[in-house]
Amino acid sequence: MAINKELLKGSTVIMILTMLSEQEMYGYEIIKEMERKSNGVFIFKEGTLYPILHGLETEDWVTSYWQTHDSRKRKYYRITKSGQALLQEKVKEWNLFRNAVDGVLGEGHA
Repeated sequence: MAINKELLKGSTVIMILTMLSEQEMYGYEIIKEMERKSNGVFIFKEGTLYPILHGLETEDWVTSYWQTHDSRKRKYYRITKSGQALLQEKVKEWNLFRNAVDGVLGEGHA
């Protein structure tokens, strides 16, 4: 089943920041890891991911640097302190939202 893009739109930032809080990654690595961790549900295209990363960088929530690995130059992203603070805020917001939706749907109740 495909996920509605509108549902995905509101959760991409928290997922990307969470992954970057675990380790620094380059763009394609983020795409593949997102796909792996979601069991193939979330498949980002480069044209979707990079504008989000650039926006996060503009807001100083992530920073980037270039590194050469196996003769390939890659742009790595890392979360900043302000990005960590935003992530904590987004996790609280997500938990509130998820619990409210579960309550309306009758999920999580015996």
